[in-house]
Amino acid sequence: KDIFRNPESIFRFFEPTTGSTASNKDIIDITLGNKQRWGPGDAPFNLVLSHSGSDFAVMGMHFKLGLYEHQSAGALQGVVNAVLGNPDLLSAGPAGVKGIEITAYEPAYGIIGDPAKKDPQTRQSADHSMAFIVSRMLLKAFKTDAANLSDNNAAWKSLMLSPYDYGHEALWDKDTREMMQKISFKHGGPEFDAKYPDGIPTAMDISLESGKTISSGLVMYPSGHARDTAADLKGILHHKAQLLGGIAIEQDEFSGFHSRLTNMIDASAGDMQSIYSFDYNKLVSHPPIDG
Repeated sequence: KDIFRNPESIFRFFEPTTGSTASNKDIIDITLGNKQRWGPGDAPFNLVLSHSGSDFAVMGMHFKLGLYEHQSAGALQGVVNAVLGNPDLLSAGPAGVKGIEITAYEPAYGIIGDPAKKDPQTRQSADHSMAFIVSRMLLKAFKTDAANLSDNNAAWKSLMLSPYDYGHEALWDKDTREMMQKISFKHGGPEFDAKYPDGIPTAMDISLESGKTISSGLVMYPSGHARDTAADLKGILHHKAQLLGGIAIEQDEFSGFHSRLTNMIDASAGDMQSIYSFDYNKLVSHPPIDG
């Protein structure tokens, strides 16, 4: 279950997982009329509070390598896997793609894989549409020189999604909308569901008009995931910072700003007083991306 939206989550603490009783007035007041939402029983997962050690939940989390919904990371790694070493896919171009089947777990399948999201109307709905997100990255691959797709690290940097991939122009891009209609979703069932949240289990099959099918294979730990050990995470995140920060601040000014943050561990108390300072005259002006 998606604990961030599920009423059983710790984030819904004030609506307890156990049904309240008439003897507990505080809970009755909180739950607005003693609604027994889940019946008796403990919360569905344990919470362990700690002040020491290294086994923290955050150590198993995921860095987004660009702008996309977390649960689409496996599908985006699927795009990268499919692009690398498959010149037939790149030479086919958008018109050469017959269909794309994405197999995912719940809750990704039911939330960002919802077929209704193949027609996003706003930036907010686009960034929670796996069809839109995958389409934007794949279309970037078709427009990228093969030399910049030499390996996994280079591909993530070259295909990285930015705010412009969710702006008005991108949202109504003809090629993007045509590609979305070629995408279908499949629930991986208990086998996939059991692998989340340990990983982000996803598989992608791209069928070409030539009859060839290119498969990503099962993606469990996409680049950026704490359990992935193959990607140059620091290098890709540095590129992400330059890409996004460079939109707001001139590159030379941003480089110094970013360097201070990445070296914060060595900063003195005095350094911390101005660590977020930069020359406001170096801000970059842009027309609104939403049109």
